[in-house]
Formats: sequence, C-alpha cells, structure tokens
Amino acid sequence: MREFLIGFNKAFESKARLGIMSVLMVNDSLSFNTLKELLTLTDGNLATHLRALEEQKYLNVQKQFVGRKPNTTYSATDEGKKAFTDHLNALEDFLKGSI
Repeated sequence: MREFLIGFNKAFESKARLGIMSVLMVNDSLSFNTLKELLTLTDGNLATHLRALEEQKYLNVQKQFVGRKPNTTYSATDEGKKAFTDHLNALEDFLKGSI
C-alpha cells in the first residue's frame, strides 16, 4: 500500500499549497493579494504556506515598492514546477490504478 506514496510530495499535501502551485503553474507570477483573493485564504494562512514552499525552493519571491506600497510577487521555480508535475503524475497514476 505504501508504494503508491513514493511519488507523492509531502509539500503538496495541503489544499492551500496545491492551490498556490496550481495557479502559479499557469501564471508567470502573482502578487500576494491576488493569491489571497483567488484562494480565499487569510494573510497569515497564505504567508505560512508560501514560506513553506519558498523553503523548499519551489517559489521565487520578489519584493518591490509600487509607489509607496510594498508589493510582493511569487513565481514557481523550475524545481517547483518539476516537483509539482511529478506529484500530479504520481496522483494520476494512483487514480488510474497503474501503480
């Protein structure tokens, strides 16, 4: 039974992290506020999940000022894209029963 778990990535077990990576896979980059609105997460919850993905080197973070307001944008790294794709492939294999 544990064999099917081999391809699963623990970093993506959370619904929030799945959502973050999903939207970043189809967008070059998104701001913190856009991610918050799309995923309907609180500031603290989103920040915690973003930090965890950043620590895994799955996200790039760019901080800048737009006018006088801070603006933080996030994008998926090549490593993050590969890890997420591998995770989705493992999930698909599991659902198809090919493991």
